[in-house]
Amino acid sequence: MFDAVGRLSTPNWKLRAAGIALFLTILVGLVWILRVTQMPLRSYRGPLAPPSHEQADLENRLSAHVRYLSESIGERNLPRAGSLRAAEDYLRRNLQEDGYTVTEQKYAVDGQTATNLEVRIDGGDSGSGAIVVGAHYDSVVGAPGANDNASGVAAVLELARLMHGVQTRRSIRFVLFVNEEPPYFQTNAMGSLVYAKQLHHDRIPVVAMISLETIGYYSDKPGSQRYPPVLSFFYPSRGDFIGFVGNTNSRDLVRRAIRKFRETARFPSEGIAAPPDWPGIAWSDQWSFWQQDYPAIMITDTAFFRYPYYHTPRDTASEVDFARMARVVDGVRSVVESLATAQ
Repeated sequence: MFDAVGRLSTPNWKLRAAGIALFLTILVGLVWILRVTQMPLRSYRGPLAPPSHEQADLENRLSAHVRYLSESIGERNLPRAGSLRAAEDYLRRNLQEDGYTVTEQKYAVDGQTATNLEVRIDGGDSGSGAIVVGAHYDSVVGAPGANDNASGVAAVLELARLMHGVQTRRSIRFVLFVNEEPPYFQTNAMGSLVYAKQLHHDRIPVVAMISLETIGYYSDKPGSQRYPPVLSFFYPSRGDFIGFVGNTNSRDLVRRAIRKFRETARFPSEGIAAPPDWPGIAWSDQWSFWQQDYPAIMITDTAFFRYPYYHTPRDTASEVDFARMARVVDGVRSVVESLATAQ
């Protein structure tokens, strides 16, 4: 509406300015969310190919690890210190049988001794930094922890076995962390934080850390995958994929890792590099490495956003899809090898 001399009236001018501001805000927000969610190449879509002989063997080995940890041992945490020691013995024995020398990092927690376990592949260039591949072997109180996180532990054991003797440029540290679950989560007693702090204290450069966290549950049902608000517009509704998750400072690592996975693995994958205070982004051992300014990502089936038995007594081996898990671990091996050999 115009006044007597043809000028745009104040109310309409303000309305138009507000509209322009809203449009620009939405545009900037869209550009930002695309930067957070968009990843290189395309996720695999279509039926899964029959497993290779190696993948079939890997499936059996992963199943054996998960079943032993969750069934033969069961709940693993400091309140059940005996089961935690039994898990340590099992992990140590497997790593030693694969030809490794196991290093133990012990520290005191609530009057007890907690232990991280580490083995290494020494790289040819000692100054090029290290790759850390880790998973926590404790389970939450009241749960046998098959998917959370015997699945991630089994993956670390098998990656270490498959890569033993591989010649790399960078060193690789395979680490099994204690005390990821509450009440130690994101406290000074968290095993991965103790480990990351020691690396920082020793001035060990880390170019990439990969946290393997709940990687065994998949569903083809529409609506089986949930997300924090807004993200459902950018990701599939079926929980049939493996996720690559990092904070914004680890965006380059997320993109490099998922690119290599998509180049080599015929398996669905999605990625995100988001602020660490978003729900789920920082909820595993990668958080500890962010505290020391190391780039770190989590590879996950998205846990409670998909898995209905998360942190419950029903987190059993019968809920784990070992066939799909084997394909994921096979693809992650290519990612680790790529990071360890890159110039």
